[in-house]
Amino acid sequence: MIDFRSDTVTQPCNKMREAMSSALVGDDVYGDDPTVNELEQWSAQRHGFEAAVFCSSGTQANLLALMAHCERGDEYLCGQQAHNYKFEGGGAAVLGSIQPQPIENEKDGTLALSKLQAAIKPDDSHFARTKLISIENTINGKVLPLSYLAELRHFVDKHNLNLHLDGARVYNAATSLNVDITEISQHFDSMTVCLSKGLGAPIGSLLFGSRTLVNKARRWRKVLGGGMRQAGILAAAAKVALTDNVEKLAIDHDNAAYLAAKLNEIPGFTVNVSNVSTNMVFAKVDPKIKISVLAEQLKNNGMLITAGENLRLVTHLNISKSDIDEFISALTSLLAPS
Repeated sequence: MIDFRSDTVTQPCNKMREAMSSALVGDDVYGDDPTVNELEQWSAQRHGFEAAVFCSSGTQANLLALMAHCERGDEYLCGQQAHNYKFEGGGAAVLGSIQPQPIENEKDGTLALSKLQAAIKPDDSHFARTKLISIENTINGKVLPLSYLAELRHFVDKHNLNLHLDGARVYNAATSLNVDITEISQHFDSMTVCLSKGLGAPIGSLLFGSRTLVNKARRWRKVLGGGMRQAGILAAAAKVALTDNVEKLAIDHDNAAYLAAKLNEIPGFTVNVSNVSTNMVFAKVDPKIKISVLAEQLKNNGMLITAGENLRLVTHLNISKSDIDEFISALTSLLAPS
């Protein structure tokens, strides 16, 4: 299958599988897994933080961050389109008793500082206590400027708040900006990195922060049922993802730009190619095209998309330029007048 649904569908490479099969393991809940310990120590230093905790998913890592930063009755400010507000099952409210306060995202994905300031609650028992701002980078494929991150850091310091980054695809942001990951991470009190998207690991995310915050998050991980035993098998793949696959993201970005240009040539599909800066392509589809029918036809041709009026196609490790040519050819043929 040529699968454009998400970069979560990547398959582990042979090097990852070999690393997994030979990984030294122990009981991670006891802190005895040497491969997990090495991953956490190495990655924390690599990203400029004191400590890290290996998690089963980005959703779990984000929730741990929120619960480590906030107590019951606290709130965090985030975007209306933020993944940890809109797409993670309301976990902060359901499991953390933390109130999300969503702010409308600007067109470039940022949160206006004036809107954030207006949302900060007074120190009054009528209100939830504002403790944290959480942002996402990339967000819907958009990369937040480094200058904005610096402004936001100054803002949270001024208002005595903490700053969390949902960095599910933060390496895509760093690749697009052509900077080291620490140029982004330096602005945050905590950060997550998803290893199972464009970086190609089969499972796992990392949460970074201070030693105190990570210790608190590790306790919450156990409470939430996220304590893993011989997790070194997974941590070995995660290490390969971070050491071998970061540089490959640039290929995904080039392929996305190529896909956008080709898709824009097909009647009924409109792509703003100037907005394609990472591995995501968003296309408006003419209502005359029955996208659900088209998706089924493509599936019969060995290609997967997620049907929707605003079509999202994602490039990744397992999609090549020739795959894109094959997809465009199939799409053109299926849409041709009979």
